[in-house]
Formats: sequence, C-alpha cells, structure tokens
Amino acid sequence: MQPVAVVTGASSGIGAATATRLARAGYRVILAARRASRIEELAGQLRGDGGQAEATVLDVTDRAAVQQFASAVDRCDVLVNNAGGAFGAETVAAGDPADWQVMYDVNVLGTLHVTQALLPRLIASGAGTIVIMSSTAGFITYEGGGGYCAAKHAEHAIAGTLRLELYDQPVRVIEIAPGMVRTDEFAVNRYRGDADQAAAVYAGVAEPLTADDVADTVAWAVTRPAHVNVDLLVLRPRAQAAQHKVHRQP
Repeated sequence: MQPVAVVTGASSGIGAATATRLARAGYRVILAARRASRIEELAGQLRGDGGQAEATVLDVTDRAAVQQFASAVDRCDVLVNNAGGAFGAETVAAGDPADWQVMYDVNVLGTLHVTQALLPRLIASGAGTIVIMSSTAGFITYEGGGGYCAAKHAEHAIAGTLRLELYDQPVRVIEIAPGMVRTDEFAVNRYRGDADQAAAVYAGVAEPLTADDVADTVAWAVTRPAHVNVDLLVLRPRAQAAQHKVHRQP
C-alpha cells in the first residue's frame, strides 16, 4: 500500500518544496495549509506530474479542526510539522505580546495539535516518522529574535521529549534545523511586508539555502531505512559559519 505523508504549512516555501519532494519519492501527499488556492494548485501540479496528492485546508492552531482533519486521514506514515513563522523583530523590551502569542500558537501548539492527533496513525503504520522543522534559532538566541527563538527552543524540546517517550514505539522523531534560508515569504512576513528589510537579511550572501535544499534534506532523512533515525540535522549555507558569522560579499 502506498505510504502517506502529511505536510503542514504546505502552501509555500519549505512546506511546498517538501510536499513536492515526497510526492516524487512515491508518497501520497496530503498538503495541509490555510490557503486553499495555493495547496489546490500545487496538488494539481503534482498529480499532473504523475504523483498522488490532495489538498486540505487546515489551521494548525485550531485544535478542533486538526482533530477533524485527523479523523479523515485513513493512514499516516510520515508527518512533517512544517507550519510556522516569525513575526516581528523587536527587542524583548519592545516586543508585542500578540506577536509572541501567534508565534507560540503556530510553531509550538500547532506542532502539538497535529502530532497528538496523528500519533495513533503513525504508530499503526508500523514504521512512522515525525519530522519537526525547527531552526538554528532553537539553539542560539540573537537580538530581535526573542519570541521566535523561544518558540523554536520549545519545538526542539518537543522533538527531544517525543523521542524519549516513543522509544518503544515504531515511530522515529527527526528534527531538521535550518539556518539561513531564503524563501519568498519568511523574512517578508517577519518584517510585516517590508521587502527592503527582508532583502537586507540576505544582502551579500552569495548562496543562502533554498526551500528545495531543505526539502531535499527532509526527503533524504525520511527515506532512510526505518531503523535509522536522524535525530537532529542542522543545515546551513556554507557562508553561514554560525548564527552571527556570515560571509557577505561587498
């Protein structure tokens, strides 16, 4: 029977690229995101390329909606918890609690809701895989990143705790932690639509990671033999030696 992969936040960026990679790897992919037109278009493209894909509108912060979604999923072999985002770059002193709440809700509670709802299906598959898309911000803090770093630290904690708690179950937990990734929306959303501020994040960096770079890594980790667990994989562009050490060309 064809394995099934659920990808949250699949309407753009890393989520869309991951859904594409997994469809090409032979999975029936369920694209879950809030923007219906985006995921329906991508699902159509994947089917046109010979893949199996379906789109489901889902807000991962809505627990009741997540439970209803999970009840309609007949099988789940892979769950990619990708839905997330950063909003605002103010200092802790000036940060808006509403931004912090949104980041916690989507990055942390969204991961919790979907994982809890689909865990029985993942266990029943006999070789389930949970992927948590964290970030290097989950290990190292930086100025203006308090809320996002806090949320990603929490996701890192979820991944580690799940791995301990599921040690005797046929489910592995993979954490992918990207560094600097240039996508169409992440930085723009963070800076509230200011395209110039968003572009400045990547100024002078010859080759930041792309969404497909991360998706390729996810697909590689997921398609390892079932007994092989890639606990944590940190992924950065060559130009980024560390969070604050980035080579920028003049």
